[in-house]
Amino acid sequence: MVTEADPGEARTSVWLAVRPAAPVRRRTEAPSGLDRDRITAATVRLLDAQGLGRFSMRRLAAELGVTAMSLYWYVDTKHDLLELALDSALGQQPLPAGPPPGESWPSRLRGLACGYRRLLAEHPWVAPLSAVYPNIGPHARAFDAALQRLLEAAGLADAGRTGAHLAVSQFLNGCALHGCGGTVRRAPEADFALALDVLIAGIEAKAADRRTQAWDGA
Repeated sequence: MVTEADPGEARTSVWLAVRPAAPVRRRTEAPSGLDRDRITAATVRLLDAQGLGRFSMRRLAAELGVTAMSLYWYVDTKHDLLELALDSALGQQPLPAGPPPGESWPSRLRGLACGYRRLLAEHPWVAPLSAVYPNIGPHARAFDAALQRLLEAAGLADAGRTGAHLAVSQFLNGCALHGCGGTVRRAPEADFALALDVLIAGIEAKAADRRTQAWDGA
């Protein structure tokens, strides 16, 4: 059984590991109708339906109508598959390619944060997995890049952007894991909005300090 406190033994992230190609003579032995994307999508569905605590390769194989050993043609371990599912779920949040005309960065940050919160409510297993795995898949990196662009628009210096990025990330995942006093499904919307307002106010104050220092030094 996998739980949020069970990251497994020391391992290489699925996003960093290089899988050797299967020998040509054995490729025809691989189960037909399967691929990594199909297995990952089924994993997301199973986690949504049964939760992280009940997830197993046997249950996944039954969902797909194959043997458990068939799955290991496409992933090396259960933890690799959970990493793939984590990033797949994160990819469900739409990310803007650029700032919408006339929309302020606080408004964009609220939109990004609320969208992330909705995603975590729809997939309660994402938050505990984010605390266990390095979360460096392509969709996670795209979210970080969108957040970085947003903080650049706030006018923070390099060190300020780094600190603000950490603060926003910790805020989002902290509220997901602890629900701002409850669970992410039951946390009052007003409490989340107020906490987000306080965070934005801190970022705005930091950006204002930087502008003041720039004017004083001019």
